[in-house]
Amino acid sequence: MGRADARRAAQGRNRRAKPKTEKEKGGIRRFFTWKKLLGAFLGVCLLGILGFIGLYLYVDVPDQGNAAATTQSNVYKYADGSVMARKGAMNRETVKIDEIPEHVQHAFVAAENKTFYQDSGVDLKGTLRGVLNTLAGRGKQGGSTITQQYVKNYYLSQEQTVSRKLQEIVISLKVDNKMDKKDILAGYMNTSYYGRGAYGIQAAAQAYYGVDVGKLTVSQGAYLASLLQAPSQYDWAIASDAGKKRVQERWAYTLDNMVEMKWLSAEDRQKQTFQQPIKPKPLPGVAGQIGYFLNAANDELIRKGVDEKELAAGGWTITLGIDKKKQQELEKAVKNKLTDDLKPDVRKVDRDAQLGAVSVDPKTGHVVAMYGGAGYTKHYTNNATRADFQPASTFKPLIFASALENHAKTQSGVPITPSTVYDGRNRRPVVGGTKPFAPPNEDERTYGRITVQQATNNSVNSVFAQMGADVGLDEVKKTAVGLGMDGSRMDVQPAMTLGTMGASPLQMAGAYATLDNHGKKVTPSLVVKAEHGSQETELPDPVGSQVLTRNTADTVTSVLRGVVNDGTAKEAIGSTDYQAAGKTGTSDDNKSAWFVGYTPKLVTAVGMFGEESKGGKQVTLKGTGGGGRVNGGGYPAKVWAAYTAAAIGDDTGAKFDLETDFSAGSGPANTPPPSNTPSHTPSQTPSQTPSQTPSQTPSHTPSQTPSRTPSHSPTRTPSKPPVTPPASPTAGSGGNGNDGRPPGFEDLG
Repeated sequence: MGRADARRAAQGRNRRAKPKTEKEKGGIRRFFTWKKLLGAFLGVCLLGILGFIGLYLYVDVPDQGNAAATTQSNVYKYADGSVMARKGAMNRETVKIDEIPEHVQHAFVAAENKTFYQDSGVDLKGTLRGVLNTLAGRGKQGGSTITQQYVKNYYLSQEQTVSRKLQEIVISLKVDNKMDKKDILAGYMNTSYYGRGAYGIQAAAQAYYGVDVGKLTVSQGAYLASLLQAPSQYDWAIASDAGKKRVQERWAYTLDNMVEMKWLSAEDRQKQTFQQPIKPKPLPGVAGQIGYFLNAANDELIRKGVDEKELAAGGWTITLGIDKKKQQELEKAVKNKLTDDLKPDVRKVDRDAQLGAVSVDPKTGHVVAMYGGAGYTKHYTNNATRADFQPASTFKPLIFASALENHAKTQSGVPITPSTVYDGRNRRPVVGGTKPFAPPNEDERTYGRITVQQATNNSVNSVFAQMGADVGLDEVKKTAVGLGMDGSRMDVQPAMTLGTMGASPLQMAGAYATLDNHGKKVTPSLVVKAEHGSQETELPDPVGSQVLTRNTADTVTSVLRGVVNDGTAKEAIGSTDYQAAGKTGTSDDNKSAWFVGYTPKLVTAVGMFGEESKGGKQVTLKGTGGGGRVNGGGYPAKVWAAYTAAAIGDDTGAKFDLETDFSAGSGPANTPPPSNTPSHTPSQTPSQTPSQTPSQTPSHTPSQTPSRTPSHSPTRTPSKPPVTPPASPTAGSGGNGNDGRPPGFEDLG
């Protein structure tokens, strides 16, 4: 038999071989045939359908609205557990659908649910996505129709659970089947929360535009419809720049959808302009400081992840860190040291004076006292949390902290410490900076060779402008942001070394509390505990990780003790029975004045601001109280001292536990006294070394007997030295407007 025959015979035997049994096939395939998979899938679908039918038959539309729809209160407590306030009477006035202009109705549908008039009341795809995200713990997601949102607002709750979501689906289907679409839309618009304490479209129309709902324009209706997505973020009065941009984009999206749905002509769309809402009006029942507390506490909880609508619906018990005794002492200090001096009926400038203060426990990070202004119903803006005024020279310690943290050196290579000597000449051009800059010192005073300690005591602008260049402005900003300041308000320009960014007393209290807490980050928190029913909301610890080395923080504290003992705050504060550290600040054109100070157990930031009583624009404080310039060492330091002494009481024995490689820097030999006349016009080109060369190798070990009072202290100079007008700007003089500061800028320390 040939090879071909043999091959054919073998193939025949293979064809006649007995096929393998299912058992012989083995493996996982026997369990997953396509028939079994299809059967399982159909079985699951059938069970799901039967389950939904059962759920549909079991769940009924409630006879009345939920508890939130009939109002609950939020209870706010002091640190000792006593009740501060109950807030829960909802600002709501229900209106009928025919009272709401049709263009406003269409704006809401265009913004939230374009298919509202055609759908069955449920977006199954969006709802399924929301259920899956809830199961995965990713929080709330979009996807609800107007009908579902109405059902949630009126019949159910804001909680994010699968069972609540399933109830919402069933009730929405039944409501859509039973109710007219117009009634559903009216219910939705009347039960939604719009921010500013406003529930329902009528309250919102009054809160944001001061008109009844029937007078809302297309543009105004589009804004209110857009607002619902995030009321606190989109409220024009308090929104960030990013929030304002987003709400304008959503406003435009709403109008474009109205054009798409043939509810607005393209021609009318082009005529629409964004109409900014009016300023918020205080709600009744929250007068005095309590109104500030409640608003600030709510804002803080929302920032920390609490749902705004759930919070507004009520049922919360919120405990604040406010200590009643300390709060009373802070209000008393403001009255005795400031407001009793003011005569607004006689002096117009006295009407423009505002003060804000925040007091923090550096160990816990809790805000123990806060002063927001004359009263919530008199001055809506909380001066303790506003961040639109310059912190001025209270920013300088952060520059020094950055220098220590980054092991920075002067232009001549000398490490920056409290003993490092700088050239303190008035309008001395900064060497090595990014742009020409030569800032004036207070009253155009000039200094010779001066240590960092002395420059801090006397808030010498020329020294800290140079130090900022030595450290690097980007590094300075990085340190400041790490300490809790808002980087979005901080332009990296030479003038930032004089505190030209915006900052709030709350932020500055946090930065200095971090210094007091040996470099561990303190983010001041007003809310200590928040409970909703029996469930407590987890809040982040106000005290965080180490953001500065202990050596850096403690060295800065050591230097800031000199400001209180021998510097710009000495006269106002005087000798104390307790140890204290701090820094004064007075801004451009005297629009703000500050003192931020601390003891081992208490940090308090006091800011005084010039705000036009009617227009709200920033104005000078000069002349307040019948005096001249308002310095940080004046009213702010006096308020701080009176409050701190009362808050501490007899507990004056605490000492700063400092671990530092450096002590306060003593004055260099032959330090010339400050001149009573302005310095000469700076040279066209900055010298690479100071005119009076500092010692190249200052001691790296602490002085055995550091001087508490620099020789020839500037405080001994005449109070009004003769000042001649500054010379015309020259290259490097900082007067040409190209250094990032406004024309005529003058920081007065």
